Amino acid sequence: MLTSKEMKSVTKNTMIDENLNVFQKLLKWEIGGVISFPVYVILAIIIFLAAYFHQLPNNMLGGFAVIIIIGMLLGDIGQKIPILKNIGGPAILSLFVPSLLVFYEVINPAALAASETLMKTANFLYFYIAALVVGSILGMNRIVLVQGFIRMFIPLIAGTFAAISAGLLVGVLFGRSVYETFFFIIVPIIAGGIGEGILPLSIGYAGTLNVANEQLVSQLIPAAVIGNICAVIAAGLLKSLGEKKPELTGNGRLVKSNKDDAIFNQKEAPLKIDLKLIGAGVLLACSFFVVGGLLEKFVHIPGPILMIILATLVKYMMLLPGKLESGAQQFYKLMSSSFTYPLMVGLGMLYIPLDDVVKVIDLSYVLICATVVISMFSAGWFVGKLMKMFPVDAAIVTGCHSGLGGTGDVAILSASNRMELMPFAQISTRLGGAATVIIATILLRFFN
Repeated sequence: MLTSKEMKSVTKNTMIDENLNVFQKLLKWEIGGVISFPVYVILAIIIFLAAYFHQLPNNMLGGFAVIIIIGMLLGDIGQKIPILKNIGGPAILSLFVPSLLVFYEVINPAALAASETLMKTANFLYFYIAALVVGSILGMNRIVLVQGFIRMFIPLIAGTFAAISAGLLVGVLFGRSVYETFFFIIVPIIAGGIGEGILPLSIGYAGTLNVANEQLVSQLIPAAVIGNICAVIAAGLLKSLGEKKPELTGNGRLVKSNKDDAIFNQKEAPLKIDLKLIGAGVLLACSFFVVGGLLEKFVHIPGPILMIILATLVKYMMLLPGKLESGAQQFYKLMSSSFTYPLMVGLGMLYIPLDDVVKVIDLSYVLICATVVISMFSAGWFVGKLMKMFPVDAAIVTGCHSGLGGTGDVAILSASNRMELMPFAQISTRLGGAATVIIATILLRFFN
């Protein structure tokens, strides 16, 4: 409770801020809460000039410079715009403003090339996801973790059936065929993203339809992009609902039961930052990812899924010392707090082609996409509630199945401020997506 003197001080400072002119407010603005606006402008000019004169390094250094300088600004602006900030403004701006800039050829080619080197050649997305998955799993309570994994499969299955049924119904009502609605609108939304879903799906479709898979990609991507936008907005709205009605959300906890109340209500001890342990956390994240890829060769299950399974087993069986788990958790906190919006800038520039979206977009198309996503979230909500899960968190995790794979998981969880749910989101996206691609490819053969 503030004293009378403190209240007067706060009121005085507020009045001073209100009386500042625009220039003075800019001087006081701290981008991302850490870099003053004048310093930010100087850094942005340096990066712009380097790109303009083709002196920007076409490597990770240049790529990080581009995505961080843009991501910090867009993330900060997104948190300040009324209404937009309540539906995932930072995530939406960080994803789609860069995509628009690429669409209108505003981004300098050198800056785009450096970003592509970082995002595609160096595969920063997988590095980020490995950090979040391994760190969040090893930092969780092991009993809660296992219960969460077990319980989320039923909402995921229910959400998938609800999304397909509702999407087909709306598609038929708008005069579209079941074939077109299912294979070219619904399936791309729930296929697990572009790299893990759309691309293998296009190859499978191409073999049956005898057309170039590149041609199919441009037909499949728009639904996935629009679906992802709807999912991000839905996640942001659920975040706001959870803030208004706290009894509906676990704020990153998935399971709710009387038995686990004592566990859930324990306050986590503040992490004691240890730079050496963070280095160990980097090694652990990379090692789990590498092991997953190695085992994929023998068991034919996607490496990222195996990474999640292995990290879960290691956590549940307590095979790692507590300090190493802490190192992985600290690395996860570093990545989620500092690189989320810059990462989405890179994804927006390179993985969200608005030119393909513009070609096919119309009202019925958008409504079908929205119906698929809303049905997915709704099923997660109601089924999760029946299974004694927090409905807001269950809906968000289930809804990740309608996002753009790793891209969508990051955007959806960022919009809902629930990065702790990344392991569950990855299971929803990757297992659900892989099953969708396989089943859809097989079914297509029966329709042709």
